[in-house]
Amino acid sequence: MDKIEHITVATNGINMHVASIGTGPVILFLHGFPELWYSWRHQLLHLSSLGYRCVAPDLRGYGDTDAPESASQYTGLHVVGDLIGLLDSFGIDQVFLVGHDWGAMIAWYLCLLRPDRVRALVNLNVAFMARDPKTINPMEVLKSIYGEDYYACRFQEPGPGEIEKDFAQVATAKMLRIFFSSFGPKPLIVPKETGFRGIPDPPCLPLGFSEEDIDFYANKFNQKGFTGALNYYRAINQTWDLMAPWIGVKIQVPVKFIIGDQDINYHLPGLKEYILNGGFKKDVPRLEEVVVMGGVAHFPNQARPAEVSEHIYSFFKKLQFSNNNPRANSTTSSLNGNRVSDLAHLHAL
Repeated sequence: MDKIEHITVATNGINMHVASIGTGPVILFLHGFPELWYSWRHQLLHLSSLGYRCVAPDLRGYGDTDAPESASQYTGLHVVGDLIGLLDSFGIDQVFLVGHDWGAMIAWYLCLLRPDRVRALVNLNVAFMARDPKTINPMEVLKSIYGEDYYACRFQEPGPGEIEKDFAQVATAKMLRIFFSSFGPKPLIVPKETGFRGIPDPPCLPLGFSEEDIDFYANKFNQKGFTGALNYYRAINQTWDLMAPWIGVKIQVPVKFIIGDQDINYHLPGLKEYILNGGFKKDVPRLEEVVVMGGVAHFPNQARPAEVSEHIYSFFKKLQFSNNNPRANSTTSSLNGNRVSDLAHLHAL
């Protein structure tokens, strides 16, 4: 960890903290909620040892990066702007891209808005869902499925406000243990009457986390607070509105998608079928691999870091090789480690 360098970059009106290590083709890592650059610590060390320059920022609102006050400053377009400025400041034309959770959503937006800056994408846990003008906004969809006490719906309350006060009544380390242990098949429900203080502390550490890891996150969130992180949820409907000009536009970069079979997202009504039965491939025509990791929930990059690192490496290495050998670029998929030759046939497994 001592070999990882840390700098601050001025981009898009904010100062962004960036961790980096290694030399070679650049891999840009985007974290989710409630995370930091640190979520990619294993991948940074592993992939930099294999000949890549690994770059992982704290996204706006997180860690040592600035946190604008207004939730309106946290749309997907704002964060994509941050990343373009970051690449420009480093003199990087194109990157291999890796995202998880909110970072995965931002990665989809980056590929949609600026595909010229992305060589290929490995995205974890959040599938691309094309914006359909006939559907209601994302939060209304979640509310209709899980109710108003679903955690993401609770985060919609204007802030700093009630949800931040709720957080303040719980030790930050406990809050993080709850989050990192949640997002399995069952939804995280937070009744207003009891809030997060009514959720018991998990009996053991989340898979892949040490007390030192929890303390690292807790120290940063104690310094920064959670408002910036929550503002991504508060801006999600605004992002939905702003993306109207891109209705019908597809993701046109090579993609590998990884999701745990215990992840809440995999159990959203209809999403498993969308991923496996051809809908995902229609919206992401260059989707080349799908990996469903057995026994893993929402944080595979930390729960099974070596396996995820190898998935990232093998995909990017294959694409580097195929640039010199077009016949090497074959489409494959993986389900719990069993490979098949055609994504369209996954539904038969």
